[in-house]
Amino acid sequence: MRKNSKLNQKKKETLFNPDFKKKITNLLNEIQESVSSFYEEAIKDEKTGVYNHKFFQTILEMEIEKAKRGKQKLSLMMMDIDDFKKTNEIYGHFKADELLFQLGSLMKKYIRKSDILAKFGGEEFLLLLPETEINKAEKLASRLIKEINSDKVLKKHNVTISIGVTFFKKEDTEKKFKERANKALKKAKKEGKNRYVILK
Repeated sequence: MRKNSKLNQKKKETLFNPDFKKKITNLLNEIQESVSSFYEEAIKDEKTGVYNHKFFQTILEMEIEKAKRGKQKLSLMMMDIDDFKKTNEIYGHFKADELLFQLGSLMKKYIRKSDILAKFGGEEFLLLLPETEINKAEKLASRLIKEINSDKVLKKHNVTISIGVTFFKKEDTEKKFKERANKALKKAKKEGKNRYVILK
């Protein structure tokens, strides 16, 4: 009995020892950092640093449900880099990848933490704007085009984007919502590129 009592006392002393607590805390922090790192890798597009399409799709479904219940306004942008095939041919794939990353980084500067910017296809991006009315989405589209046109690196390589902008209506399905944004994007391309078009 006395032996067990000594063992229990030692365990207690070890548990309340500041060095032991510090080791455990450090270990837990390392585990948490590793989990966070794996999670970030799973939801991000490695070429651009923005979210991947799978993550975007998950958030889109959740935000549409909120919009359907009338709890929020929801806007969507579909963006495409103008003549990116030509950029690839002129500068090569490595430079094209650098330009994709530069573009993603630039756009992230001008959006909120709650906005979801994702890569969709080779040179297309989707931007979901929760709690955003169409007039605010329009201002952002205008700002993004202006900033991209002003960026030294992107300007040097003639990188511009076209944007289709729309907002969610209660009668919309997810498909209709996306199709309207895509239709607006095609119109922006048809009207001369390096611009945005809104479809309500």
